[in-house]
Amino acid sequence: MNRITFIGGGNMARSLIGGLVRTGTAGAAIAVAEPLADAREALAREFGVAAYADNAEAARGADVLVLAVKPQVMRRVCEGLAPAVQAARPLVISVAAGIRLAQLERWLGGRLPIVRGMPNTPALIGAGATGMVANLRVGPPQRAQAEHVLGAAGLAVWIDDEAQMDTVTALSGSGPAYFFLLVEALEDAAAKQGMPRETARRLAVQTCLGAGRMLAEGGEPPAALRRRVTSPGGTTQAALDTFAAGGFAALVADAVAAATRRGAELSAQLGD
Repeated sequence: MNRITFIGGGNMARSLIGGLVRTGTAGAAIAVAEPLADAREALAREFGVAAYADNAEAARGADVLVLAVKPQVMRRVCEGLAPAVQAARPLVISVAAGIRLAQLERWLGGRLPIVRGMPNTPALIGAGATGMVANLRVGPPQRAQAEHVLGAAGLAVWIDDEAQMDTVTALSGSGPAYFFLLVEALEDAAAKQGMPRETARRLAVQTCLGAGRMLAEGGEPPAALRRRVTSPGGTTQAALDTFAAGGFAALVADAVAAATRRGAELSAQLGD
């Protein structure tokens, strides 16, 4: 992997660049195209990357091209990059929500290896979860390249069917908001029981952090861990019975289904 170019220098690009540099990629091997002068200077200063104002100039000679711009401008950006991309024929990685592989290939002039990734916001602290899907032109070496780039900011897993990327968006893309909502609700509930709000927040945050680490580091399924902390007739059982009576599992399923449908709708709105 000789040269990685990012088109767009926003938060997601910054998180991936930071992860790459932390894991051994030289800043000199990375280029970034960013229209804002202050942002370009900050990226160059912090990571030692080459920063450009012009997309095509940055993309020239790239081995891996990461498209990190908003979905609404992706078509215009791709069509402007097409001549440089067709000349270099890099592996193209898109982290824009809702833009399909076929759309990207068509806008870039065709016959290109393309990977579509859906990171989430914890990537900003190196704890992201990214689903990836590739077109048929992506071979094993290029899949390894994509894993290297997208895995720089956390977990990166392959999805076989692109249609499932809407579910990835609903699960891990939107998932941090569900978690924040749960912590917010726990804080409010404890405050209603008379606990100082700051104390409630600290306990809720640490409880969720600890539970997440047990899941990530222990390797046991969540149902097994849940049963382990649930004594028959105890306080946890009383709370879980209340969740069940309120239709908690069905509500979560409905929420993920709604987010999945909305992801498909937004993709369709972006057009061909």
